[in-house]
This record gives sequence, structure tokens and C-alpha cells, in this order.
Amino acid sequence: MRKIKENILTVGAIDWDRRLFDELIPLPDGTSYNAYLIKGSEKIALLDTVDPTKAEVLIGNLFSLGIDKIDYVVAHHAEQDHSGAIPDVLALYPDAKVVTNPKCRAMLIDLLGIEDDDFITVEDGQTLSLGDKTLQFIYLPWVHWPETFGTYLKEDRILFPCDFFGSHLATSSLFVDDEARVYESAKRYYAEIMMPFRTPIQKNLEKIKPLDIDMIAPSHGPIYDKPQFIINAYKDWVSDKVKNEVVVAYVSMHDSTRKMVEHFVDALIGRSIGVRQFDLTVSDIGELAMSLVDAATIVIGSPTVLTGAHPNAAYAAMLANALRPKTKFASIIGSYGWGGKMVEQLTGLIPNLKVEVLEPVIAKGYPKDEDFSALDKLANSILAKHKELGIIK
Repeated sequence: MRKIKENILTVGAIDWDRRLFDELIPLPDGTSYNAYLIKGSEKIALLDTVDPTKAEVLIGNLFSLGIDKIDYVVAHHAEQDHSGAIPDVLALYPDAKVVTNPKCRAMLIDLLGIEDDDFITVEDGQTLSLGDKTLQFIYLPWVHWPETFGTYLKEDRILFPCDFFGSHLATSSLFVDDEARVYESAKRYYAEIMMPFRTPIQKNLEKIKPLDIDMIAPSHGPIYDKPQFIINAYKDWVSDKVKNEVVVAYVSMHDSTRKMVEHFVDALIGRSIGVRQFDLTVSDIGELAMSLVDAATIVIGSPTVLTGAHPNAAYAAMLANALRPKTKFASIIGSYGWGGKMVEQLTGLIPNLKVEVLEPVIAKGYPKDEDFSALDKLANSILAKHKELGIIK
């Protein structure tokens, strides 16, 4: 627990050792569950709680501060890493009311069994007075669930946006003190969690624009005491701008596809096109997601397994389809032994990508001269498409 400003404290928990989130997302740097205590002259509010595994840390922090009464628990988001300890807080502070919006209220009842009488529901823009401090609630739907909202503390000019602007980063630093490290963690967080909601995020960035913000205090990672740093990063990530980069995600069983990838990557580099290459059997899926944030083109490489794509290649296609990056072009390279519909399967797995599919290159068996020539042709096509976008001269 630490002081942010006068009568504003962080009381959440650092999870140094967690390495997987939602049994899906890698956490190479751990994470934090940020909860904030705001002490007004008349009322006390707790903004969010922590993951159930860290409930004892939150309760211990409140006890250490001598908090004998909480009036409001603001639940910005129903996901359990923020809401999971609400029942523990209500058990200790039975007079507290859970302040949330109608959608989040319904979810909290479903997920945690909170009683109807424990809620106060608020509308977009509504305010709640703590005496000398005023909470203004701002709906921020689809960052990254439909019910998410944030709180703006008017007198102290702090925005508490829950998952919006967050980073999965366990650190002893209360504020951002290493922008490069936080940028990387925040970009990974955006790529894995926020990228499918790029369009709603554009609208939400506009929504917070009129606010006079001195700090952004998210639900994961350090606090931004220079808020424009993360706001500008998000503006870039959610824009339509792409970079002169090709993501090549591949798997190879007997080196045929690998040889094709090696030749293709060299061809791209020789044409002054940036490349991010990922062997899908060993790559960090979060790194792959991050690479998709800006890349103009994605190419999936796969051998043929029982007439279809290798499962790792299919997973990469499904991941890209779920994350919906702003990628403009896509293609497929690979090999087969006796037949199959690998190309049709992979293209069928990416209906959400608004991409132009460039001519695939599929070799029968080990790649031959004509296959390498076709890869050169594909590299030329990508070069031409990137020039059309104006991202390469």
C-alpha cells in the first residue's frame, strides 16, 4: 500500500510469480491487481478489488490502514481479477454498497452471487460525492468487456480506467519509471486483450479527451504520472496506420516449409521489408500477438498434415482471426506430400481479417527452383502492395 496523492492510496497486490492469465495468456513479467482507496471528508470508496488468490493482501492492507468503514466499492469490471475479492470486502464491511453500472451489476450477480440489495447502479457521466472528493463515472464499453467503465476523480484529476491502458507487469515502482519497459508490457497487453476492440477504443479515446488528466491509474501495472505517454501509444496502435513489416509465422515437420521460409525471409529483407519470423513450435504467443499490432502483412507457413494445416499453423490463423489486427495483406506458404486442402482450411480460419489474400506458394515435397521463384514473386507482390500503401519508397 502506498500513497498516490493526499488521501488516495493503492491497496492492491503484486503477483510476481503468475505466468499464465486466463489459462491462455503468457505473463513473462507477472502482473498486479490494482485497487485504490479514496478517503473523502465524508465517505470512503474502494475502487476495484483483487484476484481471489490475493484477497488476503487487500484485506491486510485495509487493516493496516485502520479502515473500519468503507461506504462504496466501485466495480469497474466484472472479471474476477478485479471483482473476485468483493465478497470478502462485503463480509468485512457489510454496510458497503457496490457501485457499478446495470450491465456489470448483472454480471457480478452471475459470477459472484452478490445480493441485489448490495448494489447502487450509476449511469454514464453520473457523479458521486465523497465530501471533498467527487467521483465521475465514465462508460468505456468494450475495453475489453461490454460493461467496463472508469472513474474520474475530479479534484485530483486522476483517471481510473480499469483495464484500459493497463500492462501485465509486476514491479515495485508505483509510477512509470522505465518507459521502454512499460511500453513493451502495455503493447503486449493491448495486443493480447484489447486489439479485437480497436474501433470501440478509438471512440473511448475521444470520450476521455475533454478530461483534464494528471494521472492514469489502471488496474494492472504502474501508474502513469505522464499520461500522454500511454494515450499517444494507444492512438498509434488503434490507428489505421501499418508498418513496412511482414509477420512470418510457420511450422515445419521435415524442413520443406522451413527452407521455403528461409528463402522467403531473405527475399523480403533484400527488398528492404521488415520481417518478424516465428517458429510456432517454440515462440511466445504474446510476442506473435504484439507483432500483429503494426504489421502490414502476415504470412503463415505450414506443412500438410492429413490433408490439412499443421495444428500450430491453424492455431496461429485462429489467433489472428480472434485478435483482428489492422493487417492489410495475407498469404500462405508451405508444402504437401500427396494432397490436401491446407490453403483452403487456413484462409477459412481468418474471416475476420479484412485482408487481401496474395497468391499462396505451395510446394510438392521439397521445394524446387520453381517454388523458390514463386516465393520471390510473392515477395515482389508484397513490395508492390507496401509501396501502394506509402509505407516504403
